[in-house]
Order: sequence, then C-alpha cells, then structure tokens
Amino acid sequence: MSRWNPIIIPAPSDLSADETFDLKGEVCPYTFVKSKLALEMMESGQILQVIVDNAESATNVPQSLTNEGNAVLGCEQINATDWMITVRKK
Repeated sequence: MSRWNPIIIPAPSDLSADETFDLKGEVCPYTFVKSKLALEMMESGQILQVIVDNAESATNVPQSLTNEGNAVLGCEQINATDWMITVRKK
C-alpha cells in the first residue's frame, strides 16, 4: 500500500488553463515551491495546471496550495505515472 494517497478531484470539463507547468522529474518540496512561484507571476483568478509524475507531489502540492489560499479545482491521474493538478490563484 502506498504511503501517498492523492485525493482525486475531477476538474471541470469546460475549464481552460491560463498556464500549464510541467514538473515531471521534480520531487517535493520543489514541486510545491515551483508551483507557488508560477502562481505568483499570474493574476488573481487565473488557472494553472501543474503536471507531476509522483503520488507524493500529487498529494502534497494540492494541500500546500490550498493552505496558501488558492482553490484546487482538480487533481487527476492522467496516465500510469502522471498527475494533473488544476488550481485557481487566490
């Protein structure tokens, strides 16, 4: 049994991301830090999609971005290894 259990949140199908950030190959805490920095360069209300390739990041990044006051709109496994996290900047 995996120690990391990402919460599956289906993103709305009509959602369009303002930016997509591929963080495959990165691990925590770098996935969170880089996601946070990307959001800081965006306008309030814009949508960022982050692609990660490990369950630890798929678990921790949504929690950390929520703790920062952002709205996680989706967290979905998109293939055998990759996860897409969709977040709206506060």
